[in-house]
Amino acid sequence: MREELLAIIEKNSRIGLNELAVLLGVEEAAVLSELETLEKEGIICGYHTLIDWDKTSIEKVTGLIEVRVTPQRGQGFDSVAERIYNYPEVRATYLISGGYDLLVVLEEKSLRDISNFVTYKLSTLDGVLSTATHFVLKKYKYNGTILAKKQEDEREMFTP
Repeated sequence: MREELLAIIEKNSRIGLNELAVLLGVEEAAVLSELETLEKEGIICGYHTLIDWDKTSIEKVTGLIEVRVTPQRGQGFDSVAERIYNYPEVRATYLISGGYDLLVVLEEKSLRDISNFVTYKLSTLDGVLSTATHFVLKKYKYNGTILAKKQEDEREMFTP
C-alpha cells in the first residue's frame, strides 16, 4: 500500500482520505495512519501547490547556478551545501555529477537579484571555487506537469 499511496499523493496532494481509501481498497483510518507514519519517518517532507507564475502578474526569475566547491574533510560536500540551502532565496540544492559539484536553484524578482545573490553571498562562501549561472527562459514541464500546453485552434472550418 505504501508505494501506491506515495505515487497517488505525489501526483495530487489534495486528494481526500475517502478517495485514497477507495483507490487503495482499505479503510480511511489505515490511510491516515500510514500518512502519519510516512510524515514521522521523513518520507513525506511537505505538501506543495504547483503554480505557473508566468500566468500571473507576479514577476519571478528562476536561476540555475552550477557551483564548484572544495569538499570539507570528513564531511564531503554536505557542509557547503548546508550553508547554501539555508539561504531563504534558495529553492533547491543538488549534488550533481560532471564539471560542477552542486546545482542551486533560485527564484527571485529579477536577474539582478539572482546576480547579486551569486556575487555577494554564494561566491564569497568558504569552499566555493567557481560558479556558472543560467536563467530559465520558459518552463515546459515541471514536477511531471506539462505547463506549456498547445493552444487549440478554435476557428471554425470554412468550406465554400
